[in-house]
Amino acid sequence: MPLVDTHVHLNFDAFAGDLDDLAQAWRAAEVVRLVHSCVEPGEFPAMQAIADRFPELSLSVGLHPLDVDQWTVTMADRIAQGAETDARVVAIGETGLDFYKANNVALQQEVFWTQLTIAHQLGLPVIIHCRDAARATADTIHRFQTTVGSVTGVMHCWSGSPEETQWFLDLGFYISFSGIVTFKNAQQVKASAQMVPLTRLLVETDCPFLSPEPMRKERRNQPAFVKHVATYLAELRQMDFDTLAVATTRNAWELFRLPGSWSDLPLGQPASIAV
Repeated sequence: MPLVDTHVHLNFDAFAGDLDDLAQAWRAAEVVRLVHSCVEPGEFPAMQAIADRFPELSLSVGLHPLDVDQWTVTMADRIAQGAETDARVVAIGETGLDFYKANNVALQQEVFWTQLTIAHQLGLPVIIHCRDAARATADTIHRFQTTVGSVTGVMHCWSGSPEETQWFLDLGFYISFSGIVTFKNAQQVKASAQMVPLTRLLVETDCPFLSPEPMRKERRNQPAFVKHVATYLAELRQMDFDTLAVATTRNAWELFRLPGSWSDLPLGQPASIAV
């Protein structure tokens, strides 16, 4: 059953030298699309080169909150230009807020707001990284939506509580779960994964990080392992795997407006998809 890995970093050194083998593995696992996230605009050309090799890749462009010290007056234009000049760009980010040991909160908030503005102007979703900053992130999105205009996106690699999860659902965001949800002690994440409506659920690897069970011993995560995330989520939610796969694939297509139509994929005849 086809799947979409909505967050990968294939340009990282961990993947140097064997991308062709990895592509064979993700295709064998029926991963039909991948969204390649961007940490900082300087890596965008390398991401484009990988997408030239593997047409199932879509791209984002943006600046990670842990890298905002790189922010310059020209970077907003670089991000917007990258998005406007490459049709494979389906999102802005990853952006967001990370207050874990942060001493640059004001700058993070400024850069986050700027990237929300770019996404709004271009009609693209945002890929949001959020660590120890759920309240501030939700408040910023709400303030943007009420004072500037619409913006939507995904809370990627989500590890927040059910209460925090509901804040972002109320803002119209999708919630994406990574291998963290399979970890034994991740009870808060499991509770959140059980309460997200099926129409807002996404899956990802965030590779090369966070290999899921039963692949935890593989220190390098890879796109093929997203099938383990989806399998675990289906079991956790006590539902049929095919139904979850269809739903998350459809959600990814709708959020990122991926090329073609998800309904053209060989999805079989799963059970009806409930909200």
